[in-house]
Amino acid sequence: MKVTSALLRRKGACRDQTDKFVALFPKGIEITEALCVQHAQVFNWDWAAENLLPKAARVEYERVKASAWAEYDRVMASAWAEYDRVTAPAWAQYKRVKASALAEYNRVTASAWTEYERVRASTFGKLAEVKHD
Repeated sequence: MKVTSALLRRKGACRDQTDKFVALFPKGIEITEALCVQHAQVFNWDWAAENLLPKAARVEYERVKASAWAEYDRVMASAWAEYDRVTAPAWAQYKRVKASALAEYNRVTASAWTEYERVRASTFGKLAEVKHD
């Protein structure tokens, strides 16, 4: 099947994709698997499958795509499980250190807050006395 910019426009391709196509293939092109693989990151292949492929080829495209997504999901689940396994000790250590640091912060600042409240109460008490005089 030869794809041209006229065919893309007739099928309703967006301007951005049509412009990319024309820049790469100004005279159009016969679509091959190798060409699709070579330009996999350039074009919206779901749109192309839906609008350019005959029904039987579109069904096969969807079948293969579903299989690829299932494999992707399987691999990603395994990768995330390994990531969680490897990072769990570091997160546990982080939480222990953070809790210890927060406890120390609270211990150190408690006396400062107490002193602040004492001075504040004393100051506002003196201000109230001055206003009444």
